[in-house]
Amino acid sequence: MDKHDTNERDLQQRIRVGDESAFDAVFRAHYPRLVRMAESIVGERAPAEEIAQEVMLELWRRRESLQVEQSFAAYLMRSTRNRALNHIRHQRIVARELSAAKFEVRESPGTDAEMLGVELEQVVREAIAGLPERCREVFELSRVQGMRYVEIAGALEISVKTVEKRMGQALSELRERLAPWLGEGGGKPS
Repeated sequence: MDKHDTNERDLQQRIRVGDESAFDAVFRAHYPRLVRMAESIVGERAPAEEIAQEVMLELWRRRESLQVEQSFAAYLMRSTRNRALNHIRHQRIVARELSAAKFEVRESPGTDAEMLGVELEQVVREAIAGLPERCREVFELSRVQGMRYVEIAGALEISVKTVEKRMGQALSELRERLAPWLGEGGGKPS
């Protein structure tokens, strides 16, 4: 056992019994390195300092049950790395939630154009639902599921020609049903 190991064990034992000077020695020796490591992960100084402080505070809080298997440096660096990565994950979640909230606000019906879009979407859904069953099935497999005609023919055990015929019929009926909405005026039917 070398002098460094003895010193580490001594510091660990002193911290465990609440020796603030031992904790202060560990803090002074490691804090700047912990901040640099956290900053290299999170990219900002202020959160990096908070992360390093949280790691050191946790060391003090858990001092009575502290079991540092390797050196303080390795233990503290690993704790800092984990907290910094958790910080990044948390920031991504918050950003995603904010983005989703903005999308919901932007997409909520409000203007006449948005109301018209919602109404048109409903009309299209109803037009598709009103198609003969076999035509609707082919249409949905093609347009909703993204299947190719050959795949649809295989799935429904029909010929590709039959798929083409049913798809043509579906498109023709949809054009007819949606004609008032798709006219040159582009507006709502009167």
